[in-house]
Amino acid sequence: MSLEESIEMTVKSCGVELYDITTAKENDKNIYRIYITSKDGVSLDKCAEVSRLISPILDVEEPMSGNYNLEVSSPGIERKLKKLSHFKASVGEKVKVKDIATEVYKGELLTADDEKIVIKTEFGDETISYDSILSAATFFEW
Repeated sequence: MSLEESIEMTVKSCGVELYDITTAKENDKNIYRIYITSKDGVSLDKCAEVSRLISPILDVEEPMSGNYNLEVSSPGIERKLKKLSHFKASVGEKVKVKDIATEVYKGELLTADDEKIVIKTEFGDETISYDSILSAATFFEW
């Protein structure tokens, strides 16, 4: 079983879903970030619970060389969309997508199937295949 699979099982045992795992370097500190989601939202207590349960796993299988900080949080209101499951879970939300031709599409994510997404933009519906997406994220209009 991979480290990610172990983390995912632990996260699910807490009643939430694993959204993403990222690594970063901020102020000369390595950070191992685990993002979790739930239909009911994610509380600070839930993040602490997941962190307590994952910490021993990371003591055995170090995810990064050297010292690092573990952070567990929600991906937030504006989150990156990387996986098929991210797109499918975001149908109905506002998204911004950049494709390989560096065109940017903004609008409501109407559909997400296994091959493509459809975004309702101010110019009409745009169909974009996953293999042509450079980056994508949800966004919130204030």
